[in-house]
Amino acid sequence: MYSYTDLSGQIYVKFAHFQQKIHIFRDMTKKERYKRVIEYFQENMPVAETELHYANPYELMVAVMLSAQCTDKRVNMITPAFFRRFPDSEALAAATIEEIFEHVKSCSYPNSKAKHLSGMARKVILDYKGEIPSSPEELMTLPGVGRKTANVISLVAFGRPAMPVDTHVFRVSARLGLTTRARNPYAAEVQLVRHFPEPLLPLAHHWLILHGRYVCLARKPKCDVCGLSGICLYYNSGSKKSWDSGFRSHV
Repeated sequence: MYSYTDLSGQIYVKFAHFQQKIHIFRDMTKKERYKRVIEYFQENMPVAETELHYANPYELMVAVMLSAQCTDKRVNMITPAFFRRFPDSEALAAATIEEIFEHVKSCSYPNSKAKHLSGMARKVILDYKGEIPSSPEELMTLPGVGRKTANVISLVAFGRPAMPVDTHVFRVSARLGLTTRARNPYAAEVQLVRHFPEPLLPLAHHWLILHGRYVCLARKPKCDVCGLSGICLYYNSGSKKSWDSGFRSHV
């Protein structure tokens, strides 16, 4: 049976060890942290790509626009019939908003998405000769296309270096310490682009998305099965509740 002194001594040793661990995790350089993360994903997720189904830049554009506040699974249920009826920008531009709505009404915000899809197609026909542009700057001139969507199209459809930051990327990169005090997606994007080698950006984007979607969940992360918990600032913070409240205040 332990005496009070024995128990308090053990508690002190455990607490000191915990403090030392946190000190080591927080003192890792950014270069070391990125190296560990890259090595882990290269070994455990060598193939990482979008879960949206598409065959060309036009189809990816439609799918990404529909995916806002909607699951990829739902989008993949909608797009086969959508693409049979509207196989290209020209067919979509010629359709009425009401007809487009009928094909997207099962996803979130169908009214606004129908209007944006119509406007996007018409501008592509008028300004880009029916071809989806490749640069983020040109893509962001299209109705309903913000910075994240533009970066996704540019990266995935055209292979241009970019780091689209959605809620998964924003959350996972903060928890792993890949970003520091990034108060918005753009700030996170700048840090991630700076530290990930450019050739790895397409993989890195999907690594973080898929890890956030299936392991590092927003409210109940599966830390017990996460291979990165050993270097994760969130897991080793000792105060996950305060960490999450601080994270949500910047999303």
